[in-house]
Amino acid sequence: MANTRIMWVDDEIDHLKAHIKFLKEKGMEVTPVSNGGDALSLIKKEPFDIVFLDENMPGMGGLQILSEIKQLFPQIPVIMITKSEEEHIMESAIGSKITDYLIKPVKPTQILLACKKIMEGKELVNQKTNLSYQQDFRNITMQFFDANNHEDWMEIHKKLVFWELEIEKNKDKSMLEVLLTQQQEANSNFCRMVSRNYMDWVNTKDLKKRPLLSPDVIPQKVFPSIQEKKYDSVFFILLDCLRYDQWKVFEPVISEYFQIESETLYYSILPTATHYCRNSIFAGLHPLEISTRFPKYWLNDEEEGGKNLHEADFLQDLIVRNRLNITHSYHKVITNEDGKAISENLNNLLRNDFNVIVYNFIDLLSHSRTESNIIRELAPNEAAYRSLSRSWLEFSPFLSVLKKLSEKNVKVIISTDHGTVRVKRPVKIIGDRNTTTNLRYKQGKSLSYDDDLKTVFTIRKPENALLPKSHVSSTFVFTMEDYFFAYPNNYNYYVGYYKDTFQHGGISIEEMTIPIIEMAPKGR
Repeated sequence: MANTRIMWVDDEIDHLKAHIKFLKEKGMEVTPVSNGGDALSLIKKEPFDIVFLDENMPGMGGLQILSEIKQLFPQIPVIMITKSEEEHIMESAIGSKITDYLIKPVKPTQILLACKKIMEGKELVNQKTNLSYQQDFRNITMQFFDANNHEDWMEIHKKLVFWELEIEKNKDKSMLEVLLTQQQEANSNFCRMVSRNYMDWVNTKDLKKRPLLSPDVIPQKVFPSIQEKKYDSVFFILLDCLRYDQWKVFEPVISEYFQIESETLYYSILPTATHYCRNSIFAGLHPLEISTRFPKYWLNDEEEGGKNLHEADFLQDLIVRNRLNITHSYHKVITNEDGKAISENLNNLLRNDFNVIVYNFIDLLSHSRTESNIIRELAPNEAAYRSLSRSWLEFSPFLSVLKKLSEKNVKVIISTDHGTVRVKRPVKIIGDRNTTTNLRYKQGKSLSYDDDLKTVFTIRKPENALLPKSHVSSTFVFTMEDYFFAYPNNYNYYVGYYKDTFQHGGISIEEMTIPIIEMAPKGR
């Protein structure tokens, strides 16, 4: 606060000597000005940290001066002081981006508090955030050891993402390394929990004994909203590859238009790859069940051809199996033009009881980041990756669709098929030429890998995990935490190429624990 330079503009500035003296005693430098013209001349010549501005002055009024200052120096904090409490004056001042608004008569302590909020506010928030995380650190660590089930791990994931986003806002990043270490420990414990329980999860229908899994998403979270018949239409929007932390940076943008009715997490099936998870969501079946029911549509990893070309057929079958007499549509958005077409055709979609839209951008962004040095430089870490994702949202046809839907009597459910994890540590693996190429999981025969650190989860009988197998002796292996598979050939090159890229297919809290958001338009 010391050496803070304040310009105070008031036509009755002589009556404010006591206030000015008080601020000077607190170490601040105050320049009194009695009219708008002098204020604008002075601010062009000298730097000021804060401007106090009287609203009601003869000649050039406070709102006009405010507008001129903001055009010249938009970043200077301006605090409006006025006798009037008329709503239109407050609205004009707020619209002109004032920092604060005080009603006369003001006390010296009010002025001091306003200065503190501006000059020390961020630092005080930083200190409070770091202190609060330090206090919660032990509680979270204890939760690792007390966590008995999948629900506990969902809460741990939510809490760690909350602190990551809070610390990210701070200039002081001293707690970030501590948090990253705690996240790594959490992931290690989470992966052990999954490896112990996964086979039981996929082999029981009882939702009291397992988490919600990919095949449950539409029957359990979407169909009930359709059957309610409370809305003219229900939209299920799947954002491929959306992590929970990405959703949390989307939420402030979307909540301007929608009331968030519920935010829950569910667990992606293994492998956490689009071919398996998304087909499973729209079929309401596990991959082995899909391959049995739709042998012409299911392609195994090593087979040529698109592996997500029949989601609309799976969805149609799921609707029939659930005996729903409804009209519906399915659309997949890959290009910007696809997105614009959806926005332009929205009135036709609103005639359906149920509409599904799949947006592939975030998955494309993840792959582009691996292959493009420019994207890597734009998103070198999780914080930048989230920021890039949010930029897409703010300027995308997807947001245009949401804005239009917010004006209708619709229910919107946003979810995803899997997340991604930033991989850092390699695991050597050897397989034959038919072994799958995914970095986070492999399916093949005679797989050999180094697992001294217990970083790989192995399923030797895929049918027991409701997974189809390419060959009689096929095995599935999954890397856990932030590990990724690398072949011995050109090992150093591939490790350097893929390290610090975002991948999916394996077991991590970021890939498996993913959001389902139920929303309704505000005011409807």
